Amino acid sequence: MNDERPSVAQAAGETDGERPEARHEQQEPAGKRRRRGPGPFTLLLLPGLVTVTGVATFLALTGGLPTPWPEDTEPEKAAVDIDPSYVPWLRKAASACTVLEPSVLAAQIDQLSGWSDDTDEFSGQKGIAAFTDSEWRTWGRDDDGNGHSSPRDPADAIMALGRQDCSLAEKVTELRTEGRVNGDLVDLTLAAYAEGPEAVTKAGRVPPTAETYLAEVEALVPRYEALDRADAGGGAGGAAGALLAAPVSPLTITSPFGSREHPLTGVTKLHTGVDFAAPHGAPVGAARAGRVVFAASTAAYGNRVVIDHGSIQGKRLETTYSHLSSLETVVGRNVEAGTTIGRVGSTGLSTGPHLHFEVVLDGYYTDPRPWLAPGG
Repeated sequence: MNDERPSVAQAAGETDGERPEARHEQQEPAGKRRRRGPGPFTLLLLPGLVTVTGVATFLALTGGLPTPWPEDTEPEKAAVDIDPSYVPWLRKAASACTVLEPSVLAAQIDQLSGWSDDTDEFSGQKGIAAFTDSEWRTWGRDDDGNGHSSPRDPADAIMALGRQDCSLAEKVTELRTEGRVNGDLVDLTLAAYAEGPEAVTKAGRVPPTAETYLAEVEALVPRYEALDRADAGGGAGGAAGALLAAPVSPLTITSPFGSREHPLTGVTKLHTGVDFAAPHGAPVGAARAGRVVFAASTAAYGNRVVIDHGSIQGKRLETTYSHLSSLETVVGRNVEAGTTIGRVGSTGLSTGPHLHFEVVLDGYYTDPRPWLAPGG
């Protein structure tokens, strides 16, 4: 992947060219789900950690050392600093059904793997969402369009877990509507994930065998509740839940993010953004408040604008807008989400009017779709 930041010297051609998305039919969830066990490092280090902790506690109680855990302090409840590139995928995955929230999805992943993509050799679970090979055949897809589907790909794993949860939520909702089970839909969904929908149906509620799993996940949810707010990450001024506002409307994709053959040069490489169909001269709006750092003509991108939106969880976020027919902003200008910065065109290496839109996170191109409104 090209990891250079967009600049005047960056002139790789990006144009139209539609690549159909892979389609997979959803299947039923496979069997009972168990929590991932401790990894080899945990097994090796835990006895020593317990010993050290015991010694420190003894010394503290006997006055030898000040206790490191004062009795009058509460455990820290600040949000966990997860990779900010995961945030739009968590929100997109959760948007597939009304029962699921991004915080619940994040808490599940935390409970399953602690955000580690190590493989559990005993269970065969892989990636941050701890999918087995058989489960992945049911739920896995190439959601980020990088040419392969893998449980070790965080975007693919997050979306797959969201699909699985939403399928289970639909089942337990039907069961509750029919009067066959009682309880909170989120609790019932998590129980069905842990023990299977059959166990929930048989118990008529959350089965006792799922209560420990529920308690562990629910204890982690407060750490991720900021993900549920529409302004998480600073707000986009767009649709509820979106980190970025739509630069054009409607968002009709003609060429998605991912590897493709360039329609003019014939070279196969990463298509670093998304192409949106739009009529010539249609206004192009800033996707988020920020400062214009580039606004000029380039050989490949044509008229191009780059906006720096500052940092999201410590990583620099930029968006780019290319092939514009005209520029309506200048370098150094501060813009708000929705401010017109140019007009749709076909300048540079382009086969027709469209907007080539990119999201650059800490210098790396990332799929713009989950950053926009759900379903965008």
